[in-house]
Amino acid sequence: MTKADIVEEIAARTGLTRKETAEVVDHFVASVKRALKNGQHIEMRGFGTFKVAVRKPRAARNPRTGAAVLLPERKVPVFKFSKELKDRVAGL
Repeated sequence: MTKADIVEEIAARTGLTRKETAEVVDHFVASVKRALKNGQHIEMRGFGTFKVAVRKPRAARNPRTGAAVLLPERKVPVFKFSKELKDRVAGL
């Protein structure tokens, strides 16, 4: 499913135009990005939680040369599904 598919479905269900719906979806995505950039987490009950995890520094290998490379500590976005969503996808 693409963003356009999501916009189309929401527009059909709400009666908003596709343009208005696309703006809402864009603002939602921008809000999530902004919150994660600021280190906040977003909890959507029944859906899941977006948060920022810190990956520890680690040693890795360059696949081309085989040389050891030290990867620094970094922040990555993480999404954890809610139990309700997992159950729904599993058909429970």
